[in-house]
Amino acid sequence: MAENETLALHAAALDLFAGHVHRVGPDQWAAATPCTDWSVRDLINHMTVEQLWVPPLLAGDTPAGVGDEYDGDQVGDDPVAAWDAAAADARAAFAEPVALARTVHLSYGDRPAESYCTEMAVDAVVHSWDLARGIGADDVLPPELAEFALEQVEPQAAMLAASGLFADPVPVPPGADAQTRLLGLTGRRG
Repeated sequence: MAENETLALHAAALDLFAGHVHRVGPDQWAAATPCTDWSVRDLINHMTVEQLWVPPLLAGDTPAGVGDEYDGDQVGDDPVAAWDAAAADARAAFAEPVALARTVHLSYGDRPAESYCTEMAVDAVVHSWDLARGIGADDVLPPELAEFALEQVEPQAAMLAASGLFADPVPVPPGADAQTRLLGLTGRRG
């Protein structure tokens, strides 16, 4: 995947998630999401934390070096502003010259930064669906993002199922579209 395509898909995934963050109503922060034990606020906090990690990791820091800096509540009294700031910083860090050519030190080992960017984009796509469900918004993923995420998840389906990161895969009908297959592989019922 070309760098500009990776960055474009990452940006589109962040924009999709941000669109739902900005639609959260005042009475929806405690609403349930398809993510076990996560409210809408918890999900946005999780995604904000994920974005906060990007700049230090791309700058060469390690999980041990960052430590517990991003543990707990990172969205405070204004989850929308916290998300917007963290997402903007992550986007800018990935877009720096040669950023995608770097190696990042992740909790599960060293990875090419471009792969990390791809993983972050997939996470944003899947959690966009979760957030849409949590707030009762349109949960149809843009086809290009669903297909992109499926291309990344499908080859790793067995490993992901064994990892415990997602619920057990959900069977989908033959000929199902990319979104339905993606959701099934990540343990979600569309």
